Amino acid sequence: MMRVLLILLWRTHLVEANVSQAAEVQVFPPLNFTLTVSALAQVLLHWKPNPNQEEKNYTVSYDVKILNPVPEEYDTKKTYSIRTAALHNGFSAHVRTLLFLNGLEMRSDWVKEKIPPPPGAPETSVTNLSCITRITISSTVSLHCTWLPGQGAPEDTEYFLFYRYETYTEECQDYTKDKWNRNIECRFLVTHIDPGQVDKLIVIHINGSSKCATIKPFQQLFNQNAIEKVNVPRNVTVFLEQNDLLATWEKPISLFPKHCFEYEFYLCNLKSGNKQIWKISSNYFRLRIDVTSRYSIQIRANHHTCLTRGFWSDWSEIIYVGQNKLENPAAWILAVLCVLACCTFLLVAIICRINHVWSKLFPPIPKPSNKFRDVFPNDYERARTCTNETETEFVSFAEDLYCSALNDSVF
Repeated sequence: MMRVLLILLWRTHLVEANVSQAAEVQVFPPLNFTLTVSALAQVLLHWKPNPNQEEKNYTVSYDVKILNPVPEEYDTKKTYSIRTAALHNGFSAHVRTLLFLNGLEMRSDWVKEKIPPPPGAPETSVTNLSCITRITISSTVSLHCTWLPGQGAPEDTEYFLFYRYETYTEECQDYTKDKWNRNIECRFLVTHIDPGQVDKLIVIHINGSSKCATIKPFQQLFNQNAIEKVNVPRNVTVFLEQNDLLATWEKPISLFPKHCFEYEFYLCNLKSGNKQIWKISSNYFRLRIDVTSRYSIQIRANHHTCLTRGFWSDWSEIIYVGQNKLENPAAWILAVLCVLACCTFLLVAIICRINHVWSKLFPPIPKPSNKFRDVFPNDYERARTCTNETETEFVSFAEDLYCSALNDSVF
């Protein structure tokens, strides 16, 4: 117990001695703090140690705080720092001296500096900027960017795009224009972007010109892996093994190993219409299926684990496997035969009607011609138009005449 008390007393005395010694040390802020734009979206922060700061048995470092555009704070023992940031809204930072003496930290006052935003009329800078990269077969990287003109941009505005990757900067030469002849899209078929790097930044800078207004520039930073449109998986093979469906494929065109990719396996049962998607981290897939059905299969890829997730690749070409088998073949065959018979009969009927076959096979019966001239045509016509009563009376009168003539011949 006495030993513990002695240790506590010794530590208390040591801390008090260090505090009293630190109180005697004056910490001076750094001098000549400057901010310099050294490249697109890149700022060099530089300062000098204060010559009034005595060199004793303490450690000197500097606390740097970025206020704008993205807050950040870090320590460094160097007298300079390089930061990459979008500068269209300006840049501001603070720096101060840090002294470490026997575990105690002492700080100077802050030194402040800023870079004002570039000039430009409001709402003239581009909006909705988006970019996509692709890795080609030759292991080069293409870049495609699109944007919308600012709402306040005059119709004669011309936009110009630049990209920077590490120390290389290039201006776009291949633009697509809108109906007012303003650039709204840019393509680089080949760039200096390294396809084997991880999480490197791509800087996109778009400025403009107009006779009617000053166009405000715009900058945006992109993670090269996050905007990569992954290539389609290669050599997809699908086959059946008894009641199992087996599929294999190769990783997309890329410099990264196969464990850096994941896949989505799309399976559609064409018989039932059922659709399913599985996430797979390997290049192999096996599934028990209904062998009486036919299936369509597609696969797509994306980054996984060792890389920042990018854009999913396009789906692979559709592969079909299996065939639909009828549950009751006899019934289906009978139904098909009935349909064929009906269709055949209908077709024959239509052909016969078009070619007047029925009239040729069964011609109409001709009416007999009247070789004798009608002596009383008018009376005949009049007789045809008589009523039933008149016809009845005429028939009765004729019968009476016939009976009288018959009696006369008898007697």
